[in-house]
Amino acid sequence: MDQPSPPPTMRRSIPDTYAGRTLFITGATGFMGKVLVEKLLRDCPELKCIYLLIRTKRGVDAAQRKDEYLKHLVFDRIRETNRAQLDKIRLVRGDILEDDLDMANGDQAELAENVEVVFHCAANVRFDQELKQAVNYNLNGTLRVLRLAERMKRLVAFVHVSTAFCQCNEAVVEERAYPAPHSPLGISKLADLVDSKVLDLVTPSMLNDFPDTYSYTKALTEDLVNGLRDRLPIAIARPTIVTAAWKEPVPGWIEGTHGPTGLIIGCGRGVVRTMHCNPDYDTHVMPVDVTMNAVIILGAERINAGLDGKALFCNISSDYVNPIAWGKSVQVCWEKVIQNPLCFSLWYPDGSIKSNYVHHMICAILFHYLPAYLIDFLLVVFRREPFLVKAQKKISQGLNMLQYYTTKQWVFKNDQMYAMYNRLSAKDQETFFLDIAHLDYSTYFLNYVLGIRQYVLKEPPETMPKAKRLLRKLYIMDKLVQAAIHTLILWLIWSYWKIVIGPIQLVLDTSIEAINNSIARERRN
Repeated sequence: MDQPSPPPTMRRSIPDTYAGRTLFITGATGFMGKVLVEKLLRDCPELKCIYLLIRTKRGVDAAQRKDEYLKHLVFDRIRETNRAQLDKIRLVRGDILEDDLDMANGDQAELAENVEVVFHCAANVRFDQELKQAVNYNLNGTLRVLRLAERMKRLVAFVHVSTAFCQCNEAVVEERAYPAPHSPLGISKLADLVDSKVLDLVTPSMLNDFPDTYSYTKALTEDLVNGLRDRLPIAIARPTIVTAAWKEPVPGWIEGTHGPTGLIIGCGRGVVRTMHCNPDYDTHVMPVDVTMNAVIILGAERINAGLDGKALFCNISSDYVNPIAWGKSVQVCWEKVIQNPLCFSLWYPDGSIKSNYVHHMICAILFHYLPAYLIDFLLVVFRREPFLVKAQKKISQGLNMLQYYTTKQWVFKNDQMYAMYNRLSAKDQETFFLDIAHLDYSTYFLNYVLGIRQYVLKEPPETMPKAKRLLRKLYIMDKLVQAAIHTLILWLIWSYWKIVIGPIQLVLDTSIEAINNSIARERRN
């Protein structure tokens, strides 16, 4: 990519910009939130404190969740080098799904008095959620945080973490505001007033060109946030597909099963054997540590710019720098899964991506559903609980939703991202790295697969020999089944050759005889 000429270095370094600041972060307990908090504490050591919004979840009190949070492996380096930094984390009990964030009046007053920077990361990233739930979480949740932010007397930056795919109906997504498909406040009120079942009936017409409720509600939310640019110092970060860590806090670290992670697990288990995808289109994957570095830099840009009535937009993408296509990424991931198999697999990992939808569906019937029904039938025969058909339906549902993103090409402009990076000092560029030109995807996907094994599936490195033995058995079984199927096909052809070919041969012989007789009669005449 032709990068713009580097402007003058920023007035202050990133650590100096955040020095003495009080921060408020939502979504801190999530995958991206953990990386954000860890990076800020480790490389902005002079920040004053970070308030984290944490709710009671599944009967676990917010205070207990905070204690467990601080024990997480992402904070290992801080515990070893500067344990006192973790004392700067302060708990705020609350929930973005509730009115006034379900926050005590005293906590609201404290935040309004002290907070200078807000990082709003909380979001529901499920594609298949009902519209009412998506609106309440992504749109109304953000509205509640904005209302609190308007009370913050010292606010110098409100950084909203959006997604590059909130404008997925655009072939080229620029770093600017886009109009929402509907009025955000209007949809917010509609979701409050209308029953979820009724809302589900009109959801398809409301989504229009949007493939799912996630991208739709994120588009509404962006417009909502941008609408307050005259009153709040707004910055909007749009990451693409966020994947495992490249370098920090641990290479390959990953949480959750969304996006490519779920695909890798499904392929590794042997249950995903076909996917509708254009192999030449870009994956738009971005490591989580690069993504959150960009978010931190964007926050610093917003602080230094002041309240100017404009919102800063930043697409966090690999376009023009070091993109990788779906075909190449699937090939590399498959190689790494074969080299580092999973401890539990239903079949030998195999399959491929299909650019033709009909071809994909034929393969899905043959290699997804038929084996699932066969195995479930055998489980019933042996009085075991069937599960594979149900699992395959969920997998197929996920693949159907994902294929919108794997069969469409986008261009995500990232000039602002690299302009910010070029304004940094050499030291800050090294600390808050954004340049992925040197990212080696072979090594990266190796660490990604190992991270999935260890951190998502809880399969430590010591289990690798056991997994490889299982893989060899599955490979033999797979080849035996293939040989049996080919043998069966040949036997059927051999056994029914006369039945199938006999009538055809009889018709041909009769036709030839009739022709010969006709010719003979003509000669006699």
